[in-house]
Amino acid sequence: MTERRAAVDASIAATMDALGQAARTAARGLAVTDSERRNAALLAMAAAIRSKAAAILEANETDMRAARERGLSEAMLDRLILDGERVEAMAVVLEAVSELPDPVGRILAEWQRPNGLKIQRVAVPLGVIGMIYESRPNVTVDAAALCVKSGNAVILRGGSESFHSSQTIHNCIRGGLIDAGITPECVQMVPTRDRAAVGYLLASMSEWVDVVIPRGGKGLLQRVRDEARVPVIGHLEGVCHVYLHSAADADMAREVVLNAKMRRTGVCGAAETILVDRKVAAKLLPDVCAALSAAGCEIRGDETVRAIVPAAVSANSEDWAAEYLDAIVAIRVVDDIDNAIAHIVEYGSGHTESIVTNDDLAAEQFFRSVDSAIVLQNASTQFADGGEFGMGAEIGIATGRIHARGPVGAEQLTTYKYIVRGTGQVRP
Repeated sequence: MTERRAAVDASIAATMDALGQAARTAARGLAVTDSERRNAALLAMAAAIRSKAAAILEANETDMRAARERGLSEAMLDRLILDGERVEAMAVVLEAVSELPDPVGRILAEWQRPNGLKIQRVAVPLGVIGMIYESRPNVTVDAAALCVKSGNAVILRGGSESFHSSQTIHNCIRGGLIDAGITPECVQMVPTRDRAAVGYLLASMSEWVDVVIPRGGKGLLQRVRDEARVPVIGHLEGVCHVYLHSAADADMAREVVLNAKMRRTGVCGAAETILVDRKVAAKLLPDVCAALSAAGCEIRGDETVRAIVPAAVSANSEDWAAEYLDAIVAIRVVDDIDNAIAHIVEYGSGHTESIVTNDDLAAEQFFRSVDSAIVLQNASTQFADGGEFGMGAEIGIATGRIHARGPVGAEQLTTYKYIVRGTGQVRP
């Protein structure tokens, strides 16, 4: 290691430790702040976002120019770009989260023991959250809104490509906290683009950070899982499926598949594989594939698909496990629902799956047998979103089986403690 790199790393360590220590102190104060003040901060943030919209868009244009010069993909540019509508949507998210019930202090369960002890399980904040994300500057708002609502401090590390946008948005968030009388250290942003800051946050801040939540591409998510020395909430891939059952309505099948794949191809809830029951493949596939092709989607299919849709490209085994995040879809014909479920078990990532069918018994079998975080009937996989679930926003989608699963909203950013009230009991 060169002396210069050693000096830089020492500087990053000092910067990150200072962020962590400030976050820990801020978290203790925020945890006991009443709901009214936290909501007031969210509303003040929304007002600041609106008043600084021009500055946010100017900062975003700086990021966009640099991104285009670097040759980032159209999918990445779509995640990065802001316009007036997206800026307003950030303000609306803050307002929506402010209207949610307070997740802190909820009594999750209560009972009384024969000896008279009264026991309650009560929701409390997680503490300090490290949020690492790429591209989308609106995640800065989502993370801040949900963490403040749930009484958690957060250290944000946005992508280098959205640096100026996220910093400008963060200034609005700080202003809202100050206006509400809450320490701005509740929401801090890593002030450097150096990737060493990510490594330090993951591996060397367990004293300050209680959980890390990544949001971004597979490379980032894999790095977080490999290097984190604190618990991680998130998912690695979004290999999502739509299964067209033998009792699927043809028009519904076409519209659900088209939306699930093409509404936004770069989101983790976008469908990547379509499974079609053999009994209805000849009936459904021409219309479904025509709609996909007209929308600019490349179709990769097995032999049966290609016999029905000659324009389809031949799919291979790698396609069944692919997360394209692009206008590409893999289509496979399966013998029945059991084969569809077996395919999902083998190739899926546990994110989101949908069955299109008017047979409710088949849907119930799908629900019971598919162990993904989100399972739908007759609806697009792109509903895999905290806002669509009524959570106001989300900080990510979790596919693990510990703690949160599915969209991670304010409630999912709490844990619990036990409160026990006695009248002088002692244990024999």
